[in-house]
Amino acid sequence: MADEANAQEATNAKITEIIDKSIIQDPIGYLQAHQDQIISFGLDILSAAAILFVGWLLAKLIYKISYTVMTKASIEQTVSKFIANLIKYAVIAFVITAALAQVGVQTASFVAIVGAASFAVGMALQGSLANFASGVLLLIFRPIKVGEVVEAAGQTGAVQEITIFTTTFLTPDNKVIIVPNSAISSGTIINYSRMEKRRVDFSFGIEYGSDLKKAKEAITKMFENDERILKEDGITVVIGSLGESSINVTARVWCKGDDYWNVYFDNTEKVVAALTEAGINIPFKTVTVINQK
Repeated sequence: MADEANAQEATNAKITEIIDKSIIQDPIGYLQAHQDQIISFGLDILSAAAILFVGWLLAKLIYKISYTVMTKASIEQTVSKFIANLIKYAVIAFVITAALAQVGVQTASFVAIVGAASFAVGMALQGSLANFASGVLLLIFRPIKVGEVVEAAGQTGAVQEITIFTTTFLTPDNKVIIVPNSAISSGTIINYSRMEKRRVDFSFGIEYGSDLKKAKEAITKMFENDERILKEDGITVVIGSLGESSINVTARVWCKGDDYWNVYFDNTEKVVAALTEAGINIPFKTVTVINQK
């Protein structure tokens, strides 16, 4: 107890000594004695304020320039804004560090702490950062665009929205599917809408013994009567394979991408009437039952 009392008394005495010599006891004398230091520190404060002011203006200018350049380069607006803001805040962080150094603050340890914290946050958000990086790549290279019908990450649908972290699909049966960007960029992407024209493939079965020439002519005429089919790209009707109970006719035609499914479904229905009119039978499986007594 005595040791603690003595330590406390010594501390109080030290504080009293400091106060006696401080600006509180003799402000004029303190200012006169430390005039050079005060002027130097004041100039450092003004310099730091000037660095902050000029740095802030420079950061805003760099943001505008970088955003304008990326916009003219046809980079997605979301990515342009994000990268421009990233550059802006990096400049601001550098300016703040320079201002602190101007007033005598040791910034080495500060930078090390910020770096360690950034590394820890990066490790914790590893999955999110992967989605972010993938989102940036999707928005820059644009393998898919809003409105296109694509197959990616095991999903097929129209692209509704592409954000930094996720992509939203609308399926043909009106379901909304949100997929992480990393799952899209790391897999195969099939884009059904990118090309203006698409080829439609058909396979029709006819009976063995049918007039093949007549069957091919009937199918070709059916396609020629469809205005949506691009005749200049040709109509192909060939024998594709010989099945167990049918001769399989393969047909290939071209149409605009927007007409693909209508052309496919309409002509799959019309071929029945076309072949029947030509006297060609469409085979179907039959079962023969032999009753032996």
